[in-house]
Amino acid sequence: MFYSPPPTPRSFLRSFLPASVIAAAMLLAPSAAAQPAPAQPTAVDAGLGADWLYAGSDIPRDTAWQFGILPNGVRYAVRNNGVPPGQVSIRVRMDVGSMFETDAQRGFAHLLEHLTFRGSEHIPDGETKRIWQRFGVTFGSDSNAQTTPTQTVYQLDLPSVTPANLDESMKLLAGMVREPRISEAAVAAERGVVLAELRESDGPQKRIADLTTAHLFAGQLLGDRSPIGTTASLAAARAGAVQAFHDRWYRPDRAVIVISGDGDPAEFARLIAKYYGDWRSDGPAPTPPDFGKPDPKAPVAKAIVEANQPLALTLAMIRPWKKRIDTVENTRRLYLEFLAQALVNRRLENRARAGGSFLVATVEQQYVSRSADVTMAQIVPLSDWKAALADVRGVIADAVTTPPSQADIDREANEIQAFLVKELDNARNEPGARLADDMVRAVDIGETVASPQGQVDMFKAIRASATPQAMLAISKAIFSAPVTRVVLTTPTAIPGGDGALIAALAAPPKIQGDRLSAANVDFKQLPAIGKPGTIVSTAPIPGLRAERVEFANGVIALVSNNQVEPGKVRVKIRFGTGNRSVAADAPNLLWTGDYALVASGIGPWGQNEIDQLTNGRQIQMNFSVEDDAFELSAESKPADLADQMKLMAAKLAMPRWDAAPVERLRVGYLTGYDLNDATPNAVLDRNLQGWLTDDDARWSAPDKAAISALTPAAFRAFWEPRLASGPIEVQIFGDLSTVDYRQILADTLGALPPRTLLAPPSGQKVAFAKHNRTPMIAYHKGEQGQAAAMTAWPTSGGLGNPRDAHGLEILAAIFNDRLFDRLRAEQGASYGPVADSHWPTGFDGSGGYLVVGSLLAPKDVGRFYGIASDIAADLVVHPVGADELARNAGPIREQVERASTGNVYWMFLLEGATRDPRVAAAALSIGRDISSITPADIQRLAQEYLVPAHQWSVAILPKGMTLADAAALDKAAAQGGR
Repeated sequence: MFYSPPPTPRSFLRSFLPASVIAAAMLLAPSAAAQPAPAQPTAVDAGLGADWLYAGSDIPRDTAWQFGILPNGVRYAVRNNGVPPGQVSIRVRMDVGSMFETDAQRGFAHLLEHLTFRGSEHIPDGETKRIWQRFGVTFGSDSNAQTTPTQTVYQLDLPSVTPANLDESMKLLAGMVREPRISEAAVAAERGVVLAELRESDGPQKRIADLTTAHLFAGQLLGDRSPIGTTASLAAARAGAVQAFHDRWYRPDRAVIVISGDGDPAEFARLIAKYYGDWRSDGPAPTPPDFGKPDPKAPVAKAIVEANQPLALTLAMIRPWKKRIDTVENTRRLYLEFLAQALVNRRLENRARAGGSFLVATVEQQYVSRSADVTMAQIVPLSDWKAALADVRGVIADAVTTPPSQADIDREANEIQAFLVKELDNARNEPGARLADDMVRAVDIGETVASPQGQVDMFKAIRASATPQAMLAISKAIFSAPVTRVVLTTPTAIPGGDGALIAALAAPPKIQGDRLSAANVDFKQLPAIGKPGTIVSTAPIPGLRAERVEFANGVIALVSNNQVEPGKVRVKIRFGTGNRSVAADAPNLLWTGDYALVASGIGPWGQNEIDQLTNGRQIQMNFSVEDDAFELSAESKPADLADQMKLMAAKLAMPRWDAAPVERLRVGYLTGYDLNDATPNAVLDRNLQGWLTDDDARWSAPDKAAISALTPAAFRAFWEPRLASGPIEVQIFGDLSTVDYRQILADTLGALPPRTLLAPPSGQKVAFAKHNRTPMIAYHKGEQGQAAAMTAWPTSGGLGNPRDAHGLEILAAIFNDRLFDRLRAEQGASYGPVADSHWPTGFDGSGGYLVVGSLLAPKDVGRFYGIASDIAADLVVHPVGADELARNAGPIREQVERASTGNVYWMFLLEGATRDPRVAAAALSIGRDISSITPADIQRLAQEYLVPAHQWSVAILPKGMTLADAAALDKAAAQGGR
């Protein structure tokens, strides 16, 4: 049964993980299983194929889905779903991916995906995108596709559905899949785009990923069938060969159509029959390739030397993949396997928190691409890779030697059960797009789907079988294998090379039995925050279903009691002044708060105690730094709201200052520091915000010296006064019908002592980068064929003119659309050019910019600046046409309409509304503002802001290259082309 496990609480570490660890994680796509052969009914009837997903399974059927098979073998699954209202999500899955390619066809499945999205034989090239834009579809998010080793999936989320645009969209999509335009011209254009995608992904991370994949899956197709293909195979691709690949694998009996949305499932099924029913196969069905099995004779160890890459280890226990029918017993095994992993991950995380030999280590067991059953340990050593490997192997050895306690098992089972109950509570609000994606994933991995209630019921029965002895048996199964392989990524060669890895792996593991001991923790141990606060005023917010509640201590709450998400309550506490609390030119520790501030504890409890305190409950705490406030946020439920608020208020009233998280953060930043200039994209990710704000310290990344100098004392000295400063605004949105939220507020935030405002530094304006005629040059240490170019213009900011802010969003969308057409669709010079408008509300009259950029080959940098300048100049001189405006404003308006049905949207827009009435007014006017933008407005904004004399540009080039060198490359390429 398809199951999405709860997320782990370690997302902060992903920004520090070295390439090999990330690459290894990316390898493990959701498991895939061979699909059952389709039945061959004689009529189009949902009843005839109603059980094709559940063939041979005893999993309780999710009756919300209706299934069917067309006479030609096309299978489908359709359902009604009204989230968001008016949207229909369509997925077309073809059972073909990169492992279906021959050596000469590497990359063809992915190239074909690109060609398919250009249009069909019946639609002019590129016109499909424009038609869908007119329907309100955003390219890249609402319409997209993906190719994996085992499947190719086409995705369309159609907003504001009408019978006409749904019919037209089904017609377009069916035509694209059945008869894509595969001409030599189209192949040449998309070859350039795919080669740009390949170039942009090239570098140490891709090399490590490819080498790791080849080593782990030696002798199997997965080992050398990356979906992107190779430069040689793509260069050799011709229309006839790609057409032959399409004709071989794009057949009705290999297609699954999934539709979930705001409509009648019977109508969805009728449209599927209308546009796919007459699809016929050419010739007999091809025999799928043998994906191979793990080769026990292949080398065990591989050391990958990559300069500037931190140490990283991947330990993989690899078993042959077995096809299984998805049954209740199979589901029991999957859940117990996940529990066994969770038990080990808890112990590994505890060792890392306590200052062990590794920064982070996790284990994960997956069924990979119908090729292997793999348990993989991913380890980031602190310094000594041998010690880190030994420690992780020791924890695993303990798991397969000594049964876990029932208390340990219950702790992890509580987390899974809480997640499933949360999904059940939120089932009414599950977006149709996610339901469609889940169905596609279930088909790909050969599993069924169950209703949220069915999943809760099954797990309750399954967890009863999770005894210590049962978990020991499961652990032995997933941590043993006929093939074990290890990969070490290292910046310098290690003494002994691969032999040293083999020796380390051959050493008997020393059992690490220091399991997490249960602590006797209870919310009653938390000291009272203070005397319950007094409400001094309440008032409705005009135009909104919300009220403003003010307490005597100055805390002001914005509360919305609604049933948008039954059983869910969202909380956001905004305090202090965020980025405004520090000066533009003063050193700061804003960058340390995201992880260390939350992990450093509360009152009598450290992070381990808090984890135990909140086990199995919907209580959490996230932290972020905004322009005008610091934010604590959480997603909870009515029964947990009182304790949720108590914990968050205690973080402000009685913070704890454990040193270990600060040190872990420091080491993590230093571990990943050399990745900051490994690629053009890494250079931009780290530096662009600082450059755009004229090196403002609030948005400039810390250098190595600042990171090295971080101490627990300095961390506390920076954050302690900020946690204690006012003002406080709290938002509580959700299902509050069963709770006394006023009393909860009075007992928590309302009980805090009055808070003084931290004296704001002078200069609360944000500068923009100084104009340059010649682009600023920055360098990366990656591949010589990689570069990036950005150009930007200052705009404005604040709440004074929200209509212009939305007009600039549309201007950026138009700019992006034109840049896409010229740089990608016409010239194949870029995979994903981007234009974006940033209009912050935290600094009145400043901080805004419109930025345009792309990853490129060095030879195309000058071309990018020329195209960007041409587009900007044209937008200044000529008003846009009505169709172009509608195609770009419509998707933005649709995104707003969809988002406005949820609490997240309104909570974001209403930040600061308790103190500034302009916030609510701006929130309520968005739809009207977007709809009122005219071609004259777009031209006026272009004339006001796209001023060459204010423009700033940067080019990211390979180390040692100049703009003149890049121009010479362009000239040479042009001459070669002639």
